[in-house]
Amino acid sequence: MKSIIETAREDDRLSTSVAMLQAGGKAEMLQGGEYTALFPTNEAYSDFSREAMESITADRERLSGMILYHVIQGKLTTHELAQMEAIRTLQGDHLDLTGPPGAIRVNDATVIQPDVECTNGIYHVIDRVLLPQVVEARVKR
Repeated sequence: MKSIIETAREDDRLSTSVAMLQAGGKAEMLQGGEYTALFPTNEAYSDFSREAMESITADRERLSGMILYHVIQGKLTTHELAQMEAIRTLQGDHLDLTGPPGAIRVNDATVIQPDVECTNGIYHVIDRVLLPQVVEARVKR
């Protein structure tokens, strides 16, 4: 078993998420600790225009906030997440959680691959990029 970031690097569907983590200087963080990460697929990022992606990646603070909005302290399976209505991210904002473990939604994203176990936590693959309100207000998809 490998760390969250090492495991994600091996999944071709997550190359954009991994690149964003590296660009934002957060990839190293997911080597240790105990976290739950929500990784959008490459296809999820295609919902954004080139200008929107450049706007996010050009501002390291904005990029960092977006990345940390996809990470939760502690290891939480979809079964555990389904017991909650909301949870605070490392960015500081909350994510809304709805649905049963097999069909859990995080804000407006659906978990399409749950519970990928790693040495330092777990990750779930989602079908949309999550944007904290402060970023969403400034970025158009």
